[in-house]
Parts: sequence; structure tokens; C-alpha cells
Amino acid sequence: MLSRARGLMGQWQDEDCGTPTVKDFCRYAAALNDGEYIRRARALEAAGRPVEAPALFLAATMSWEDGPTEQELRPDGLAQRESPCTRGLPVRQVHGGQSVRLIRSPVAGTQVTAARAILSARHKRGRSGEFVLLDVQTRFLSGNGDELAAVDETIVVLDTAGGAP
Repeated sequence: MLSRARGLMGQWQDEDCGTPTVKDFCRYAAALNDGEYIRRARALEAAGRPVEAPALFLAATMSWEDGPTEQELRPDGLAQRESPCTRGLPVRQVHGGQSVRLIRSPVAGTQVTAARAILSARHKRGRSGEFVLLDVQTRFLSGNGDELAAVDETIVVLDTAGGAP
């Protein structure tokens, strides 16, 4: 796992997140119980004015497509695309922290791409055994390449088969 992760370090992978709509923004706001955002966004939309996404929309949403079926989830409950460099390995992940930099909120109708890379991979040993720490960055870009937000996260990868991750 560690050698695979180190081999992938610095290799940016792009994922087309699609083009979010006011409806997508409002669904996110509804999940947060932010009725005021919904009222404001719908009023702006009715007036023909641009509608910006709620502040953490990009950091909380990787795509606007239907998610994977339960059978497509890994044993740790994550989708394959949420599991950098672990495809086919008997591992499980826990997220160890996240830092979000908001640069500019996307406006409804803006095409968004998520560019993701592993920045570092370290082997560690703790009370519960051995694990690998992955530092991953996701940069959200508009269709013209402007950076909208960046998310730095640490992912703890545990070996479920008993060997070293």
C-alpha cells in the first residue's frame, strides 16, 4: 500500500463534477436546514440574477450524479473514487482531518472539475497496529481553470488482512 501510494504521489487526477444548478445548491442547503439560503437563492433565480453556492458546497460534494449502489461500496462504506490508491486492497479508511480553503463560490451553471493528488504517504505504528497516513489535496476548478476551493485532508489507511498497509 505504501509503495503504491508513493508511486502515485503528485499525479493529479481530474474528475468532472458536472455543472451544479440552483436546485443542487438548494438541496444541499435543505440538508443543512438552511431555509434562508433557499429563499434567497430562489428569489435571485426568479430575478434572473446569478446564484452562488453555499459556502461549503464544493467541499461536501464530489459530484452531482447518483451515488454508487450499496454493492459498489467498499467494506469501509466508501465509494472507489473516494479511496485513493487502495483499489483492490483489503484496507479500510478513516478520515483524520480536513482543512478547507474557500477561494470563490461557484455560480449555478458553472462547470466544476475536482483535481486530486496524493501529496505524501507515511507509514506509522500505533497502539492498534500499523497504518499509512495519506495527505491528499483536492482542488476544485471552474471550466476556465480558476480555482474555486481546495481541500487538504489526511486519510488513515488500515490493513484489514493483517499485513502491513
